[in-house]
Amino acid sequence: MTNFRPITQIIEPQYVIEGAGVLLRRSIAPHKSNLFDPFLLFDHFAFNDPIEGPIRGFPMHPHRGIETVTYMLEGSTHHRDSLGNEGTISEGDVQWMTSGRGILHEEMPRRGPSGAIYGFQLWVNLPKRLKMTEPRYQEVNADSIPTYKKDGTTIRVVAGQVDIITGPVTEIAASPLYLDVKLDPDKEFIQPIPSGHTAIAYIFEGEAVFGDHPSTHEERGQASPGTTVEAVRMIKFDDGEAIHVKTENSSARFMLMAGAPFKEPIAPYGPFVMNTMDEIQQTLVELRNGTFIK
Repeated sequence: MTNFRPITQIIEPQYVIEGAGVLLRRSIAPHKSNLFDPFLLFDHFAFNDPIEGPIRGFPMHPHRGIETVTYMLEGSTHHRDSLGNEGTISEGDVQWMTSGRGILHEEMPRRGPSGAIYGFQLWVNLPKRLKMTEPRYQEVNADSIPTYKKDGTTIRVVAGQVDIITGPVTEIAASPLYLDVKLDPDKEFIQPIPSGHTAIAYIFEGEAVFGDHPSTHEERGQASPGTTVEAVRMIKFDDGEAIHVKTENSSARFMLMAGAPFKEPIAPYGPFVMNTMDEIQQTLVELRNGTFIK
């Protein structure tokens, strides 16, 4: 019998201002408690209200010790960095940046044909042994992200595996699963996840029942502990072998993320996440004296 993961926490995103005045919905943020290890931050960005005025974006800023994952649903983001890289990611594209020992980069959103910008940014931690590794990018265009379709389920597989389909983002220390899942009404989705891995989901359209499989509790004469969750919410799961999601009268769309925790102490400070405050202080010294970029 499969041990399906129950929900331990439902988080309502909070509005925050970042960059040069960008309004975001934030579900999790870096904290020394490291409760979502290896995940550090999840932001949902949308510039869809005319009163927001001109798009200010994220001018040149540093990162060290983390990986940033940008996933565009609508509109685009132009980026450039201190290593000479420059480009644009558009609808359906993904940029997985490993900042490693240090990088300066700029991300400037642009509206799509409808006037909207819509997407997500995820921060994934790096283990101590890779904090000072060489920076690198994995830029994945929409056409190269495989799609799994079966019986009312559509899944874009960015990283990890669904059935026999493997995502194009590879060689990430946290062994992540990163999926964009759409379910039609009255459909069921089950995704195996290794025991011990952290698992979170972000539902941004519709509603669905997340949690244990009803049949498990019917056999025991118990009511299903599944919980109906409406968009927009972040869900954290307990340990187990698989995620179970069931839609009823509504369709649903959510991001599903899982990864191996590093179980190391962290010292977050703005765009840096190291293991100790001494390492943070060293980072700030390097920024001041001009040696941050090697």
